[in-house]
Order: sequence, then C-alpha cells, then structure tokens
Amino acid sequence: MKIKKGDMVMVMTGKDTGKSGKVLRVIPRENRVVIEGVNRVKKHQKPSRQLPQGGIMNVEAPLNASNVMVLCIKCDKPTRIGNKISDQQEKVRYCKQCGEILD
Repeated sequence: MKIKKGDMVMVMTGKDTGKSGKVLRVIPRENRVVIEGVNRVKKHQKPSRQLPQGGIMNVEAPLNASNVMVLCIKCDKPTRIGNKISDQQEKVRYCKQCGEILD
C-alpha cells in the first residue's frame, strides 16, 4: 500500500468525490484508509463512563484505498506514487508528475 498515515489525499470516487483530507489511519489488511472529515457516518453510542449522555455521533468510516490519490506537495494535484532508491540508498516515494520526493 502506497498511502501512509499523515498523507494528504483526495477522494476520486464515491459520495465524497473531490474532498481532501489527512489520513488518520491505514488498515493494510483490508486495503482501507480513514480520512479526516471524509465519509462521515452516524454512530449510535450507548451511555458509558466517557460519554454519560450517549447519543448519535458523527465518525469517519474507512474508505477503500483505491478510491483516493495522494496530493503532491509541490504541484498540489492528485498524483500517482512511484518508488525509487535515493542517493542515500534508501527507498523513497515520489510524485510521478513532477518528480518531487514525498518522504
């Protein structure tokens, strides 16, 4: 999976098409990502010690990772990600459009 926690991504398909946000959590086993402020669903919460009132909460639900693209820092567009070996002999991710290193 080429998406990491903390990346800025844009949703390409689904009900939140065009929205962007920061990746809060990555679930590689299910190929899913949770993005801040995107794909919000209502969750009915029973009263507990942390939330004595209970009620209906809005939470971010996971999206399939194939429905999002990483936003490049330099060109500020959704882009595909490639891997290459840098001068320091370490594997880095880069923007396929402008060549900017993302890591």
